[in-house]
Amino acid sequence: MITLYLALLAAGIGLFVLSYVAQFRLAALLRQRYPQQWKIIAEPEQGKTTAFRIWIRMQHVLRSPALPALGDATINRWQQVWRYSPWLGWVCWLAALAMRLLLR
Repeated sequence: MITLYLALLAAGIGLFVLSYVAQFRLAALLRQRYPQQWKIIAEPEQGKTTAFRIWIRMQHVLRSPALPALGDATINRWQQVWRYSPWLGWVCWLAALAMRLLLR
């Protein structure tokens, strides 16, 4: 039982980390395959470019229908990983919490 509990906690952490990795992988794919579209994300209309601004703009792109419209299967897969891995991470953590509460 302890092994399952620890596995659920580790899986939750792994899934949360995977959601962050997916963001960076998507940004790298956009820079390589679609430089014009990346330029729109990375270069603001006004003000200076900062890492925080790029991250915020990337969050908007990840939630928009723009990425599936590109028709790139790899980008679509990474977007799905980004979208669903935090949910699965929470499921793992809540299952571990339920185990802890129910098996006292």
